[in-house]
Amino acid sequence: MKTDCAHILVIDDDLRLRHLLQRYLQENGFAVSAAKDAETARLFLTQYQFDLLIIDVMMPNESGIEFLQKLRQESMVPAILLTAMGETQDRIAGLEAGADDYLPKPFEPKELVLRINSILRRVPQAEKSQNKILHFGDCYFDLDKKECRYKTGEIIHITPIEQAILSVLGQKSGQIFSRERLAELLGAGQGARSIDVQITRLRKKIEADSKNPRYLQTVRGKGYMLLTE
Repeated sequence: MKTDCAHILVIDDDLRLRHLLQRYLQENGFAVSAAKDAETARLFLTQYQFDLLIIDVMMPNESGIEFLQKLRQESMVPAILLTAMGETQDRIAGLEAGADDYLPKPFEPKELVLRINSILRRVPQAEKSQNKILHFGDCYFDLDKKECRYKTGEIIHITPIEQAILSVLGQKSGQIFSRERLAELLGAGQGARSIDVQITRLRKKIEADSKNPRYLQTVRGKGYMLLTE
C-alpha cells in the first residue's frame, strides 16, 4: 500500500498537538482527519474508512484504551497509542487493548511516521480491500460518497443519520448490531428508541416491502443487520 494514499485519524484532546500532528502527517503525504475525543472519533468512523488511527490515551470522559477496547469489537483497523505514561504496565495495557504500537510522549514526529509506514506495510492487502459499493435489491449505497441510488441512477434522498446507519451496518454486512450499540456509534443524541424510528424510515426508502424487509433485517432480541448482494 502506498502511504500517500493512507487516510489517518488522529484522536487527541490537545488542540495544539492535534493540529501539529495533522499538519506534519499531511506534509508527509497522508490524508488526515482529526477528532477531539472518542465520541467525535466514532462519528468519523461511521462516515469514512481509515487505514490507521493515532489515539491519545489520556482523554477526558473516555480514555484511549477504553475507546480502543470497544472499537476492537467491531474493527481491526491498525492503531498507535500515544501517551505521556511510559511505564511497562501502561504499555502492556495498551497492547492488550488491541494497539499495534505504543509511542510515549514526547516523541520525534519522524519516528511516528516510520512506525506508521511499518504498520501499513504489515497490513495484509486482503484486509485493506473492501467493496465500496453495497447492493441491495434495486438500490445501492456508495460507502465513499455516502450516496444511495436506484440502479437506474436516480438518487434516493436519505438523511445523514440514515447514511451513518448504512455505513455502520454495511461495513459489517451480516453482523448484528444492538440498538444500544448503534446509538453509541452514531452519537449525536441518538437513543435506542430513535434507532427504531430511523430504521423504519430507512426501510421505506430501500426495501421493496418495508413491512417484510429482505435486506435491513431485525434479529429478534438482538438488534439489526444489513444483508447485501
